[in-house]
Amino acid sequence: MGPRHPSSGVQLSVLAARTGAALVASEANAGAIIIDRVATLDAADTGAIAFLSNPKYRNRLALTRASAVIVSAADAAATALPKLVTPDPYATYARIAAIFNPPAPVVPGIHPTAAVAEGVRVPPNARIGPHVSIGERATIGERTQIHAGCAIGDDCEIGENCVLHPRVVVYARSVIGARTIIHSGVVIGGDGFGMAEHEGRWLKVPQLGRVVIGSDVEIGANTTIDRGALGDTVIEDDVKLDNLIQIGHNCRIGAHTAIAGCAGIAGSTHVGRNCKIGGAAMINGHIEIADGTVISAASGISSSITEPGVYTGAFPSLPHREWQHVVSVMRKLRTLVQRVRALERRQ
Repeated sequence: MGPRHPSSGVQLSVLAARTGAALVASEANAGAIIIDRVATLDAADTGAIAFLSNPKYRNRLALTRASAVIVSAADAAATALPKLVTPDPYATYARIAAIFNPPAPVVPGIHPTAAVAEGVRVPPNARIGPHVSIGERATIGERTQIHAGCAIGDDCEIGENCVLHPRVVVYARSVIGARTIIHSGVVIGGDGFGMAEHEGRWLKVPQLGRVVIGSDVEIGANTTIDRGALGDTVIEDDVKLDNLIQIGHNCRIGAHTAIAGCAGIAGSTHVGRNCKIGGAAMINGHIEIADGTVISAASGISSSITEPGVYTGAFPSLPHREWQHVVSVMRKLRTLVQRVRALERRQ
């Protein structure tokens, strides 16, 4: 998205109106307080607005030097400071942070070192950075920014208002929807891990599908999304992917799902809408995850989840010697169960 340009100050009453929060203050003129930045409760001082979204930090409300705070109705009585009261303090903080840090305007044009195939239409309000390569018949949307060193393959479609940060690779025929943000090192549309074992050797299976990414998606640095083997790999609208995620061929990730870093999803798995997947979770191939499912960090999911809920498959960490003892007991568990059943049959 490029560097952001910090905003000048904004009256607290204006921030309330723009975010839909209720302004609550004992002083009649509190709405005229000028706010020029957001900050944590600990770091805030005059001119800053802080927020409380995690109740474990509630005691810090009394110590903050912020000019105002963002709180829920449940926490409003915990501070005498002028406050914006809202059902979702974190979302209100995000909106205010965006007000103070709007994206820098797009500087349009094609850098002289860019290699754009003949006949590719680049809108006059788009930006193509240094050493970008754009293949035959690709289409670039209005106001889209493609930064230094990106490679866009033949027949790719990139929507309007997208941002591709430096060194993104988009393989041929991939589709990227409007307002999508892709961070450095991402590879979209590489071959899926399709191999057929034959007579002790591996035969490569041609990967003939595409990657189709919806609108308002964000993809973190060094994430990889493989093209489909026959059909497409699909990332639906408003999906948020963290850094270092692997999504295998023919997966489908439902709209509004968020996946944290280092997760891996094997091929042909369908993840539902509005799911949350924790960091380093590993999900088997050819299964389905129900809408609204939450998977805890480092969990291993080997079969389909048909009912939404919170699923955890990782063994909690323990001091090493205690862990060794627990594992030793678990290894004997099957034998113990057999012995208990044998005793029950004697009764």
